[in-house]
Amino acid sequence: MSQEQAVDTAGMSYLESAPRKLVTVYLPLAIFLFVLLFPFYWMGITSFKPNNELLSREGNPFWVIEPTLAHVKKLLFDTSYPEWMWNTMLVSVVSTFASLTAAVLAAYAIERLRFKGARHVGLAIFLAYLVPPSILFIPLASVVFQLGLFDTRWALILTYPTFLIPFCTWLLMGYFRSIPYELEECALIDGATRWQILTRIILPLAVPGLISAGIFAFTLSWNEFIYALTFVSSSEIKTIPVGVVTELVEGDVYHWGSLMAGALLGSLPVAFVYSFFVEYYVSGMTGSVKE
Repeated sequence: MSQEQAVDTAGMSYLESAPRKLVTVYLPLAIFLFVLLFPFYWMGITSFKPNNELLSREGNPFWVIEPTLAHVKKLLFDTSYPEWMWNTMLVSVVSTFASLTAAVLAAYAIERLRFKGARHVGLAIFLAYLVPPSILFIPLASVVFQLGLFDTRWALILTYPTFLIPFCTWLLMGYFRSIPYELEECALIDGATRWQILTRIILPLAVPGLISAGIFAFTLSWNEFIYALTFVSSSEIKTIPVGVVTELVEGDVYHWGSLMAGALLGSLPVAFVYSFFVEYYVSGMTGSVKE
């Protein structure tokens, strides 16, 4: 056994004893899981607490004594929450697919076609992502109003790509850069066109990167608040982040049970997407095939 192998074996043996493993592995994991899952637990118990328990200072605040479905019923039947969910899903999915399509074409052109000024274009796209939406929503509001799209879903579908495309393009540029260029050279020698190379070679290899960019784009569009608050006013057109805040807060009265129920139900689709595609997300962050 070499000296390096002996050092590695000695280092791993540190974790063999139960007390050391408890301190170095299980305790940090338990703390991380508690911090991560406690907000969901708090939203869950608040959703099923009656108003007298929510406003009472007596009893255990971390448990429900007499659970009720009144808050969930109010959310689903007394508000337009099902329509908010549909609007959020529709806007997020369409915006994500449109942004990914544009980002793939832009990232491939910048990284592979090698035209003059490609690096400057890539830098400009990344800088465009750094512009805060709080600055852009004012001129975008004027454009949306002049196009007659105010208070429609199209107002959100067409404005969300303004911050999704720069981010997806920047992420895919780094992923395309990790794909060996020799694969494309061999395809060009065999007579393949650029479109065939993109659709038959690059995109199949870039599936983890596409999923990673899609998850980010879906999450950003799902949780977006400023544009949805500015461009939509009708209750039936609102998205979940805006509808829950504006419809369940009446002056200084906060319907905490329904608010938490709406936040919990609204966070489940995003959590499901992350948990289902976590392996592709990690591989998308670590690069593509090796040369």
